[in-house]
Amino acid sequence: MDKISRRELIQLSGTALASTMIPGAAAAAVEEKTVLTATHWGIVEAVTHGGRLVKTVPFAKDPAPTPMITAFPDRVHARTRVRYPMVRGGFLKHGAGGDTALRGADEFVRVSWNEALDLVANELKRVKAKYGNAAFCPGTVDWQSAGLLHNAATLTRRMLGLHGGFTDATGDPSIAAAMVILPHVVGDLEVYDQQTAWPTIIENSNTVVLWGCCLLKNDQIGTHPADHYAYVALKQLREKAAAGKVDIISIDPRITDTAQYLDAHWLAPRPNTDTALMLALMHTLYTAKKYDADFIKKYTYGFDEFLPYLLGKSDGTPKTPEWAAGITGLKAEDIVELAHRLARGRTMLISGFAIQRADHGEQPYWALVTLAAMLGQIGLPGGGFGTSYHYDNGGSLTAKAPGIAGISAGDNAIKTALPFERVHEMLLQPNQPYDYNGQKMTYADIKMIYWAGGNPMTHLWQTSKVIEAWRRPETVVVADPFWTPTARFADIVLPATTTFERNDIEFSGAYSQKYIVAMHKAVEPVGESRNDYDIMLGLAHRLGFADKFTEKKSEMDWLRSFYEQAQKAAKPLGVAMPEFNEFWNGPGYIEFPIPPDAKDYVKHADFRADPAKNPLGTPSGKIEIYSKTIAAFKYDDCPPHPTWIEPAEWLGGAGAQKHPLHIVSPHPKHRLHSQLDNTVLRHSYEIGAREPIWLNSDDAKARGIAQGDIVRVFNDRGSILAGAFVTPRMRPGVVCLHEGAWYDPDKPGKLDATCKHGLINVLTINKGTSKLAQGNIANTALVQVERYREAPPKITVFTPPRVVRQRRG
Repeated sequence: MDKISRRELIQLSGTALASTMIPGAAAAAVEEKTVLTATHWGIVEAVTHGGRLVKTVPFAKDPAPTPMITAFPDRVHARTRVRYPMVRGGFLKHGAGGDTALRGADEFVRVSWNEALDLVANELKRVKAKYGNAAFCPGTVDWQSAGLLHNAATLTRRMLGLHGGFTDATGDPSIAAAMVILPHVVGDLEVYDQQTAWPTIIENSNTVVLWGCCLLKNDQIGTHPADHYAYVALKQLREKAAAGKVDIISIDPRITDTAQYLDAHWLAPRPNTDTALMLALMHTLYTAKKYDADFIKKYTYGFDEFLPYLLGKSDGTPKTPEWAAGITGLKAEDIVELAHRLARGRTMLISGFAIQRADHGEQPYWALVTLAAMLGQIGLPGGGFGTSYHYDNGGSLTAKAPGIAGISAGDNAIKTALPFERVHEMLLQPNQPYDYNGQKMTYADIKMIYWAGGNPMTHLWQTSKVIEAWRRPETVVVADPFWTPTARFADIVLPATTTFERNDIEFSGAYSQKYIVAMHKAVEPVGESRNDYDIMLGLAHRLGFADKFTEKKSEMDWLRSFYEQAQKAAKPLGVAMPEFNEFWNGPGYIEFPIPPDAKDYVKHADFRADPAKNPLGTPSGKIEIYSKTIAAFKYDDCPPHPTWIEPAEWLGGAGAQKHPLHIVSPHPKHRLHSQLDNTVLRHSYEIGAREPIWLNSDDAKARGIAQGDIVRVFNDRGSILAGAFVTPRMRPGVVCLHEGAWYDPDKPGKLDATCKHGLINVLTINKGTSKLAQGNIANTALVQVERYREAPPKITVFTPPRVVRQRRG
C-alpha cells in the first residue's frame, strides 16, 4: 500500500501532523518508554516519561494517520478528568427521589470507592425490588473507546443482565432511518456491509456522485481502529479525475473537504430535498427512455406500483425537473443534465448518512436505491450504490483474517428494546404507546440509569427536552473518565480509565480486519480511576454474582482467550498466528494478507449473476421499490414507495419566515463526536472559544456579521453562542454547525439556558423520522443568526464542577 506523503496528509487534514508534548514533560529519548496500542483513530505508539503520557506517534504502517492523535496526552491528563468517585450533594443528603432539578447545577462530594460502590449496588437492589428490572436503562452503545474487553456499554449490559435484566435500546443514531428502511428494500442493513472495493471504482467508474458525505473528514476514525485505506483510494481517484477519466459530483449544501480535494462539481440543493431531486432524476430517466427496463423487470419488485406516483397519475403532480426545481432550488436544466450524465456511463452513487438524519429520512435512501436500480448498474464493477465509504473506511480490501471477538454482554431477560432516538421520550412519557417498524410498543418506566462510555447530554436532540427527561429517573449513575456535560447531570460519578491506562486487544480495519493489535497499558490510572471491568466487578461482588461476571478469568486471561479463539479460527484459513505470549511481548500486532481477488469485490454481484440462486432478504427476493410490508403498516408518514414528503422545517415551509436559515450539523473534523473537545485541539478551530458556525458570505453581510464575530443562533427551542466563519463554501440560506461541542449552559440545570459554547442540539427537534424507523432528524432545523453585541460570557465547561472533600453537616 502506497503511503500518502506528509505534504498530502497536511492538505487532506488541514492540520500539520506533529508531536504534542505535555508542557515540562520533555526528556531525553533514552528515558522514554514506548508501547503499542490502538484507538478509534488508528493504531498508535504511546510514549511515556516519568509515568505520564507525553506524546503519541503514528503506527509505522498507517498510510494516512490523523493529526487528532496528537491530542491524546492532553486528553489523558486533562483538567476535566474525574479523578475520584463523586456523589451529587443533594443525592448524598436526601437519597433517591430528592430534588432532581438540581442535576447539572449541584455541587459534588468526594467519597471513597467503597462508599460509591455501596451506593450504586444498594440502588440496583432497591430499584429491582420496588419496580422490577425493566426500570433499569443502561444507555446506548456509544463510541466509548476501543478494546474488546474494556467495552463500557457491553460490560454494563453484562452486569445488569446478571442482575436480572434491563430495558435496552436498539438502533444506531448515525443511521437509524437507513437501518430500518433498507432491510425492507434490499433485505439487509447495507450500512454495515462491506462496500464494492475501491479498486473497481477507480478502474471502472465514469461518474462518482458524493451525496451528502465527506470521506476525508469521517474516515479519520473507525468503530474499530481505522486502517485509513480510504485516503489511498481517494488519492488515486483524484489522479484519475485530474486526467479527465472520471467525473466527480458532490451534492451537498456545502463544499466539503472531499469535494475540494477532488475538485468535484458542486450541486447544492436545499437541505432535506434530496428525495425530490432523486424523483426528478428518475422521471427524466423514464421519460427519456434512459433507464434500464430489463434490470427493473428482472431484479426489482413494485416498479409498476411506483410509476403512477412518479408520473403524477396518482396525485396529479408529475415529479418533473421543473417540479423539483421549485423544491430543491436547483435549475431544472441542471437536473436534466445530471440525469443524462448518470446514464451515460458507469455510475457509482456514494451516499453519506446525513441525508437520512432528517424528517422522513427513510425516503432518500429508498429513493437512492431506486435511482440506482433504474440506472441498472447494481452488481457491476464501479456501478450501483454505496452507503459506507465515509464510514469505517468502507471499500477497503478484506484481509484473509480470522476475526476476533470480545467479551459478551450475556443474556437479558427483558426482551423489549426501544429505538435509541426515543430515550428521552421514554423518560418523559413512561407507559405510553408508540409505533416502531410495524410494532405497537410501550415506553418503559425507567427509575435508574447507568450510563458508561457516552455523552447523551451532548448527543441527544433538543437539549431542553433532554434536561427535562433527565430529571425523571430517581437515580442516575455515570461512569466516565471526564467531567462531561452528562457526568455533571449525574447523581453518582465513577471515574473510569482511558484506553492508555489498561491492557486490551483489538482488530484494526472494521472492513479489512487487516490487523490484530495488542493494546498495551501505557500509564497507571489517573487519580483513583478504575477500568470499567473492575468497576462492574466491584458491583458484581456486592450483588452476589462475581464469578459469573468474571467466569473466573483475570484481565490477561480474557485477552488470551479472545486471541486463542482467533488463532483457532485462523487454522482453516491457512493463516499462521504466533502463540499469545509471543504476540503480546513481541511486535504487538499481526498483519494478515490481502488476497489478490479482494480488489475485485463487487457488492451485489452474486445477486445480479443469479437472483434466483442468490435472492435478497426481502419478501420478493428482489429490490423492493414498493413494499407490501410497509403498505400493511398503514403509516401516514411512511408510504409504501419512495415519496417526497415536506419536512417539519425547511426553507420552503412557513417556518422559514421567522427562522430563515436551515442549519445542518455534520460530524466534526477535529473530534469524534464530543470526544477530544476537552483537549488542546479545540484551540485550532474554535472562534472566540466557541464552536464555529459556517455562514455564506451574503447571509453574513445581510446581518452585519464579520469573520470572527460571536453570534447568537436561535429558534423557538433554544439559543447558543458560536463563532462566525464566513465562507463561500455554504449554500445561501444554509448554515453549518458541527455536532459534538460540549454543552455549557449560562444557567446550569435550567431548561431555558443558552449554551455559551455552541452545542447544536439545543436547536434540533426531538422528533422521529417516521413511525417506521423513529430515527433522529438532526438535520431538520431552521434558525436565525444575529451578531452578539454583549461581552461574551466565559466558557466554564472545561473547568470541573464544584467539589467538596467531605459531607457537609
